[in-house]
Amino acid sequence: MCDELTAKDAEEYLRRNAITRREFSKRGAGAALAMMLPPVANALDLVEQEVMVETPDGMADCYFVHPASGSHAAVIVWPDIVSIRPAFRAMGKRLAESGYSVLVVNPYYRTVKGAVVPEGKTFRDPGIRDLLMPHAQTLSPETCVRDGRAFVEYLDKQPSVDTNRKIGTTGYCMTGSYTMRLAAAIPDRIGAGGSFHGGGLATDEEDSPHLLASKMKAGFLIAIAANDDERDPKAKVLLREAFDANGISAEIEVYEDTLHGWCPPDSAVYHEAQAERAWSRLLALFERELS
Repeated sequence: MCDELTAKDAEEYLRRNAITRREFSKRGAGAALAMMLPPVANALDLVEQEVMVETPDGMADCYFVHPASGSHAAVIVWPDIVSIRPAFRAMGKRLAESGYSVLVVNPYYRTVKGAVVPEGKTFRDPGIRDLLMPHAQTLSPETCVRDGRAFVEYLDKQPSVDTNRKIGTTGYCMTGSYTMRLAAAIPDRIGAGGSFHGGGLATDEEDSPHLLASKMKAGFLIAIAANDDERDPKAKVLLREAFDANGISAEIEVYEDTLHGWCPPDSAVYHEAQAERAWSRLLALFERELS
């Protein structure tokens, strides 16, 4: 999870690589950096929309992007703690170019619409953690499931979504666990979950996501940051045991030389090579489980 320790790890990473805070802010201006994502071979033409999705708690502002023709398996993308922003819209668009109808959601819609953090700023910058935490504290396992059900209901009404195919989910940082919770809550609709440097997947708490494995029918990709594993090496073992005991197909891997947050292209610790490898494994998961 994003905390003071992961922020310190990011600071040390930038120091080792001789990157100043100002240089990163310039280099990391969301839209420009997101455009650095490798192009998709045979990319499909797309339709992009900013949409409002009705939930039991209000209207959630989301980015919906899908191929211009046909119906396709749907994917729900939950951003990391920094929430919806250009980098995640770019990631959603890239996924749609590969043939999916993608809903990138704003998990903080109850308290704020749109981006919370100014472009070029990250969790490690002064004041950003204090800015984000009041929004993050409005979320819970219960809001995850309530919202997730509403997102599934919205997607199943869209002509661009093939309801004969199951839905995929992705979660980053604090929302990595959301992929597991929703798979347990709606097992007949959620067919795949990808967690990237997700926190709290397997804990000693009574409501730990790994304890829900018996309710799941989805396949999983669990991509773990190396420094997260160093702090909690037991988590991957608990996940493996839970998935195996319930016959769930799951690829669980600690990605070498990565720090918490290495996947989004606007992250201070973005690791392109490993992020691309994780992305390729996600596409393989969706191809296998959502076909």
